Amino acid sequence: MATMDPRTEIREFLSSRRARIAPAQAGLPAYGGNRRVKGLRREEVALLAGVSVDYYVRMERGSLAGASDGVLDALASALQLDEAERDHLFHLARRFRTPRGPRRRKPAVTVRATLQQVLDAISDAPAWIGNGRYDVLAMNQLARALYSPVLADSRRPANTARFVYLKPEAARDFFVDYDQVAGAVAAKLRMEAGRNPHDEELIALVGELSTCSELFRQRWASQDVRLHRSGRKRMRHPIVGRLDLDVESLELPAEPGLHLNVYTAPAGTPTADNLALLASWAATRQTLATELEAHNG
Repeated sequence: MATMDPRTEIREFLSSRRARIAPAQAGLPAYGGNRRVKGLRREEVALLAGVSVDYYVRMERGSLAGASDGVLDALASALQLDEAERDHLFHLARRFRTPRGPRRRKPAVTVRATLQQVLDAISDAPAWIGNGRYDVLAMNQLARALYSPVLADSRRPANTARFVYLKPEAARDFFVDYDQVAGAVAAKLRMEAGRNPHDEELIALVGELSTCSELFRQRWASQDVRLHRSGRKRMRHPIVGRLDLDVESLELPAEPGLHLNVYTAPAGTPTADNLALLASWAATRQTLATELEAHNG
C-alpha cells in the first residue's frame, strides 16, 4: 500500500469512480435488469468520454501514456469528478509521463523566522503552519493551547494524522465530528501522495497508519481525495469546552507545500468567549513557565 505504484493507483482510482455512477446519473438507459457490474460499464465510460473502448480499458488498467489533457478532461467529465478528483487524475497522469525516479527524502522543513513572527503577531486566533503530510511545523501561543491534546505526544513534528488514527480515543474526545475529520485526513493524504509520490516521509507515514489502523486502511482504500480548503471545525477542548471554529487554510506561495491555518469565531459567540478564556489560560501557563525557568536559572 505504501509503495504507491502509479499503475495500481490509476486502476483503483478510475474503477472506484466508475463504480459509484449509475447509468441514470450519466443520462444513459440501463438496459436489462441484471447488471453484473456496480456503476457504469467500461464501454459506457468510453462512450461518455468519446474514446474507444480499448483505449479506456488500457487507461483503467493503469496506463495513461499518451493521454492528452483533452482526453483527461473528457474522462473527468464522464466520471463526474469534482475539482479535487480532477486534479488528482492529472497528478497521476503527470507521474505516469515522468520516468520513475528513486524515492527521496525531502530536505528538513524549517519555518522561516519571519513566518514565526507572523504567527506570533496573530494574538486573538490560533494560527499554525503545516504541510501536506499533516506535520505541525510552527504555531502561535494560542494554537499550542488549542492543540494541547495533539501535542501531548512527544514525537516531533507533531502530526495531526497520527493523532486522529493512532490515538482514536483522544481524537474522538477532541473532534466533535471525528468520522468526518478522519475521512478528510485520509483524503488529503491521498491527494498529497498524488502530488508527491516519491516523498519518503509521506510513504513512511501512510505505511505506519496502514499498519496500525484498520480505519485508516478502509478510508485509504476508498480512493477519496480532497483539497485543503476553508471550513469549520468543532472541538471539545479539555480546558474551555466546546469550540465551533471557522478555518481558513491559506497556501504560502513562497513556501510551496506549506499552509497557514487560522481559526476564528464571530464576536459575541460562546466560541469567541471560550477562545478568549483559552488565551488567558495559555498566557498564564506561559507566565508560570517563564517564572519557573528564571527561578531555576
